[in-house]
Amino acid sequence: MVVQTELSDDETDRLFQALAAATRRDILRRTILDEQSVSALAADYDMSFAAVQKHIAVLEAAGLVIKRAEGRERLVRADPRMIARARALLARYEDLWRSRIDRLDALLAEPASTRTPREPHDTREPNPVPGD
Repeated sequence: MVVQTELSDDETDRLFQALAAATRRDILRRTILDEQSVSALAADYDMSFAAVQKHIAVLEAAGLVIKRAEGRERLVRADPRMIARARALLARYEDLWRSRIDRLDALLAEPASTRTPREPHDTREPNPVPGD
């Protein structure tokens, strides 16, 4: 089985929206450890059952959890495949920033005499707006 690692812009937006709320992050954490019923999840929050269901729906739309029916219960578990894709996305961002820092470190380690001179920046204040 091949797991797609690249996330589309829409998937990335849904992922970060889903992870933006502490309640959703907690639901995700709890469902990584063990599959939970929606009722069991809702019992631990000071909000309505419907509000918890909405949080789960956001996580489900982002692909972070899978909800299934078992009799009258709805069970929720984290989807490790999407978590792996999210981790890969964050690792790419980390690699990008590490390479930028490495380039900056290399530049700063160069002796000043070998650096290419640059034009000085104009640090003067812009002309005042007439009438001020």
